[in-house]
Amino acid sequence: MPERFAIYYAPAADHPLWTKAAEWLGRDPLTGATFETPVGGVAREDLAARSVSARRYGFHATIKQPMPLATGKTRAELEDALADFASMMEPVAIGQVTLALIDGFLALIPADQTAALTDFAADVVEAFEPFRAAVSAAERERRLKGGHLTERQVELIDRFGYPYVFEQFRLHMTLTDRLPEVEREPYRAAAARHFGALAGAELMLDRLVLFHEPEPGAPFVRLDDFILTGEAADERIRAR
Repeated sequence: MPERFAIYYAPAADHPLWTKAAEWLGRDPLTGATFETPVGGVAREDLAARSVSARRYGFHATIKQPMPLATGKTRAELEDALADFASMMEPVAIGQVTLALIDGFLALIPADQTAALTDFAADVVEAFEPFRAAVSAAERERRLKGGHLTERQVELIDRFGYPYVFEQFRLHMTLTDRLPEVEREPYRAAAARHFGALAGAELMLDRLVLFHEPEPGAPFVRLDDFILTGEAADERIRAR
């Protein structure tokens, strides 16, 4: 599989939530810094064992899933398209976030996900679909393995390469891999201690962030932020 690019939401690099999340996961995908100290009363080696995938992907909320670029598409074209899209779109409120367990994964999620947030994510999925290479037969089979996806989710994989888009989308910023049931509450409590008031912060989806997996299995790197300004849309309105 070639390199992959992903369109995520992540807090600004100087936002305290980004800093705390990097400390929790043990890696900052922007600076490359690593962290070895215990967090929230949990030994670093224990947390590392329970966040292998989360640490590799970096702290984020998926908007457009990691994807190899379609034939003929380049990173520069994707970045130009992101800049154009961001200039047309206003920030969207995430609202207050809360710690939650989703199928055994610990994550920060909106306390109440709005239709505006769901619709914005759908707009991103559709707008950047031309950049996505088709899902291979092997990848499709991997996603369908286990038979846990609904008929609608299989339909979305075949159309957009990912089952959790449109009405299936739930914004979440993952903090662990799937935890054994006996460890779920202890890790939730540890995260509450580590993040403090940030675990209930009010957030805005004010940017799209381009992440990059340079080769299969490599840690994802935070490349660039595209701030949602709506300036181009405002200019069009004024020009009418």
